[in-house]
Amino acid sequence: MAKKAAVKVAEEKTDEAIIGFLKSLLEKEVVEAILIPKTLPSQDGFVQTLIRDPEKLNGVCVFSPTMPVQSARVVSNLSVKNLGKKVAAVLKACEIRAAVELAKFLQVKMDNLYLIGIDCPGTFEVTDYARMVQEGKGGESLTKELLKGMEKGELSLPSGYSFRTACQMCEYPVTQADISIKLFGYKADQEIGIEIGDKLGKEIEEKGILSFSENGSPSRSEVISKVIAERTKKRDALFQEFKGIVKDLQAFLDRFSTCVRCHNCMVACPICYCKECVFRTAVFEHDGDQFLRWADRKGEIRMPTDTLIFHLIRMSHMVTSCIGCGLCDSACPSRLPVATLFRSVGERIQKMFQYVPGRNVEETPPVASFKEDELKIESGAL
Repeated sequence: MAKKAAVKVAEEKTDEAIIGFLKSLLEKEVVEAILIPKTLPSQDGFVQTLIRDPEKLNGVCVFSPTMPVQSARVVSNLSVKNLGKKVAAVLKACEIRAAVELAKFLQVKMDNLYLIGIDCPGTFEVTDYARMVQEGKGGESLTKELLKGMEKGELSLPSGYSFRTACQMCEYPVTQADISIKLFGYKADQEIGIEIGDKLGKEIEEKGILSFSENGSPSRSEVISKVIAERTKKRDALFQEFKGIVKDLQAFLDRFSTCVRCHNCMVACPICYCKECVFRTAVFEHDGDQFLRWADRKGEIRMPTDTLIFHLIRMSHMVTSCIGCGLCDSACPSRLPVATLFRSVGERIQKMFQYVPGRNVEETPPVASFKEDELKIESGAL
């Protein structure tokens, strides 16, 4: 059974309170390394860093407001082969859900891996945050404003800036982990909540790192429900707008006409993990005469070709496991609404299979099982 604790915050130093807790995990050898975002020397961005020396935790940003990479990919690289030492990874909710989903496909091994989740208010595009820093709107002042807003679920963002689209419609701002750091519903400049799962609870208590109690924030559930309701409303509006534009395959081709087939969305996606991919073979490397034959048959063809089949094949492979992190949007040089496409299709497919990706490592993904009646859609299911 999970154990709960409250950590007092001195002099409004929320980050220092959390870093102090993480340092104790290293110093008392609960874990031997921590993967965590650390501020760049330029102060205008963050990078995931694997830390073994507790003193190197100075300068980390536990709730970094950007997501330059999907850290589930980093966790996969770290854990999938011969990880003999205990490592904790501080991840956002969507990153934890992606890691859980990858574990089902044997791309993440949980044996010596401990996931630390932190409530996520949302993230900015990397380039937007860099501009915010230049304008004096980033850094510590931004963190304080976000934490203040998380107390009541009323986030105030710097003028002229907004969270990434995927964050605006994310219905999972919190998630279960081996260690969960709770900010929503807490007056974070005074106190934060920490919940420890069975995997680490006993050891942390025995080593005197935390004193557990059943106390928590009485408003937390209400605040989280409020945030989820606002994001769900935004999600539904975006889905409706997208469906109004992309009504059929021709409309899809028109909307995605600027796709340059760079495959950035595929590379950024944590669920696209295949070592051998059809799009990295000669299958789509056509002879010049083949293009001419197609053009001769139809009178004209779009170039580059195979845009539609690229997105459709990718969807068929991983849409049931899409966790909505939106890194595909951020990676697209043409700023195409790839995440909205996958989310809108994914919501319907996941609902049909009654499957929530990343919810529980014990749940079998739809692509890994077969039921004779699984495609029989009940009236009103979609």
